[in-house]
Amino acid sequence: MSLTRKQFDILAAFATSKDSLTQRHLKECTSYSLGTVNQVMKELADLSFIKDGKITRNGLDALEPYRCKRAIFIAAGFGTRLVPITLNTPKPLVRVHGVRIIDRLIDACLQAGITEIYIVRGYLGELFDQLHYKYPMIRFLENPMYNEANNISSSLVARYMLSNAYVFEADLLISNPSIIKKYHYTSDFLAIRKNRSDDWCFVVKDDVIVEEKVGGEGDDIWQMVGISYWNEADGHKLSQDIQDVFSSPGGKERYWEQVPLVYRKEHYQVEVSPCRDEDIVEIDTFKELKAIDKTYDL
Repeated sequence: MSLTRKQFDILAAFATSKDSLTQRHLKECTSYSLGTVNQVMKELADLSFIKDGKITRNGLDALEPYRCKRAIFIAAGFGTRLVPITLNTPKPLVRVHGVRIIDRLIDACLQAGITEIYIVRGYLGELFDQLHYKYPMIRFLENPMYNEANNISSSLVARYMLSNAYVFEADLLISNPSIIKKYHYTSDFLAIRKNRSDDWCFVVKDDVIVEEKVGGEGDDIWQMVGISYWNEADGHKLSQDIQDVFSSPGGKERYWEQVPLVYRKEHYQVEVSPCRDEDIVEIDTFKELKAIDKTYDL
């Protein structure tokens, strides 16, 4: 059976908590009223999905269609804005405070129970082999077009693996791994709410992304974070839509997320998944890297 959104939110809270949850705890973590929490818990108990304040095996089975099963890291690019560091090191392998940028993202996936991990590599691709010492489960996908196309070429390589999957830009410095979720009710894109942004951002209506653009201001503006989740149905649609957009005039120059959010937006309804500035940051330039890690400020 399919879960309602409220049933999903409360059942997922049970599934990801190590402790028994009271109705008051659930009110705080879901923002539902106590009356709603009480009603939904009764529904879940009647379905044998929760018992004695804990999720049951039946409850875990009910959540299985919503579980993230794999993670795809797009890591093929040159990282030209981080020169000179990236002359000999792919940007995801650059160390910040002694830890490779990509390591924190992979660790967040493992913490969420996501162990099927793919890295799409291109520029200095052989250097990613070092990750196998710490993460032997990683599998690599080769992007032979990384030097002639935008990152849509990386999604093309991974297009048959996008169902129930996270897609990561591999150069994001994460400080709050809990923003990576084990369960998702629908496809979503991480974003930070802003009053004004000069960066890539979304216009959001009723929690759904209705437009992607550069720069914006207003109550409905969210700054894009390069981490998204795609459910089973949307993943299947992406496998064809990515191919079609890539093959269209100018398609090689597209960013991969423009496929579901711009060029084939009528096929998708992608929600925004909120996070905060302090949760994650993209290091765009060498100047920004030096500001974060003083060891580079020589």
